Amino acid sequence: MTSKSNLVINPQRLWDSLMETAKFGGTARGGIKRLTVSDEDRRVRDWFKAQCEALGCSVQVDSVGNMFATRPGRKDMLPIALGSHLDTQPTGGKFDGVLGVLGALEALRTMVDMGYETNAPIMIVNWTNEEGSRFAPAMLCSGVYAGVFTPDYAYSREDRDGIKLGDELKRIGYLGSEPVGTHQFQAMFELHIEQGPILEAEGKMIGVVTGVQGMRWYEVMVTGQESHTGATPMLLRKNALLGASRMIEAIHQVGLAHLPGVASVGLIENRPNSRNVVPGEVFFTVDLRHPDEAVLDKMEASFRAALGPAADKEKLTYEEKCIWKSPAVKFNPELIECVRKGAAQAGFDMREMASGAGHDAAYIARVAPTTMIFVPCLGGISHNEAESTTLEECGAGSQVLLNAVIEYDQKFA
Repeated sequence: MTSKSNLVINPQRLWDSLMETAKFGGTARGGIKRLTVSDEDRRVRDWFKAQCEALGCSVQVDSVGNMFATRPGRKDMLPIALGSHLDTQPTGGKFDGVLGVLGALEALRTMVDMGYETNAPIMIVNWTNEEGSRFAPAMLCSGVYAGVFTPDYAYSREDRDGIKLGDELKRIGYLGSEPVGTHQFQAMFELHIEQGPILEAEGKMIGVVTGVQGMRWYEVMVTGQESHTGATPMLLRKNALLGASRMIEAIHQVGLAHLPGVASVGLIENRPNSRNVVPGEVFFTVDLRHPDEAVLDKMEASFRAALGPAADKEKLTYEEKCIWKSPAVKFNPELIECVRKGAAQAGFDMREMASGAGHDAAYIARVAPTTMIFVPCLGGISHNEAESTTLEECGAGSQVLLNAVIEYDQKFA
């Protein structure tokens, strides 16, 4: 039987797969627009399914579209899961999420090529709607798996055109018949680009991820009065956009006052959005994050306290609601140690770090031991068509993923 020390992944093969799948929703600027359960998502899912079946995996889909590709092990026990997501932002890059799935695929290809049999089965997972850009909230279907949301809640989520996630799953053929939770596993490792600048700045190849910071999403609707820009005096206007802009500035200051926390507004809809009409209504989203839940409570209070004065100043009304909360998460110490050993075995410099971004692993950590592996991305840029990493960095991540999984699997020998 092949020794675990001989298991060396093929970085070029991994890179070629990344570039091949980038064509499913590829943009003119070199990124990917592959919104969840779109036609492009169906194409990459079909590709992934075929690749896994070629390795001897059985591929199942649960009732919210999560995909599970399983290769049997030597023993009858729950699988060790590896994976991430294949959906992207509207102007996404080639690596966010995708590296976690294809890096896992490359690890499995290496085991198959070398005839290496694990004690536990190995499972690659593709989680549905991690991004949350088309159907909010993010990490929706890993959240269903973890019991945070119900399947019916997921089905009812609508995009900005009023299309429901459940209807789209059915349309593209990925509304699986098997109940969520049917496909259990004993632990999960998720490989990902860092989506921040720390590893690159410090010259480290591997991030050993210890947890994920807390996140909260809000929606705000500001209402004023539409009126003619030429005929309405400045002092008599009820300009919803002006009020919203004051709110947005205040939200920015909340982030600055609670470092290393962040406060962001990323989506704005101005209505009627006409050049000669005073805006009567503005919808925007708010994203607050911090590693400490107590500080996140303070940020939420500060954000809410800022809305009223900004609205009153312009004679406006507003409505605000929290649509999603993801508490801060600490990952499993045993799995973290496996990643440390995996990186050391491969000879890569590493550092421990918390994730600033949300990931499916944050929800899965509620129901199974979980951890993550980070690799650098150029300039820390992500959720952007310019998102970039290198063949060597992708290969390093996949190798450490493979090493960590084998390390964990050895305890069942």
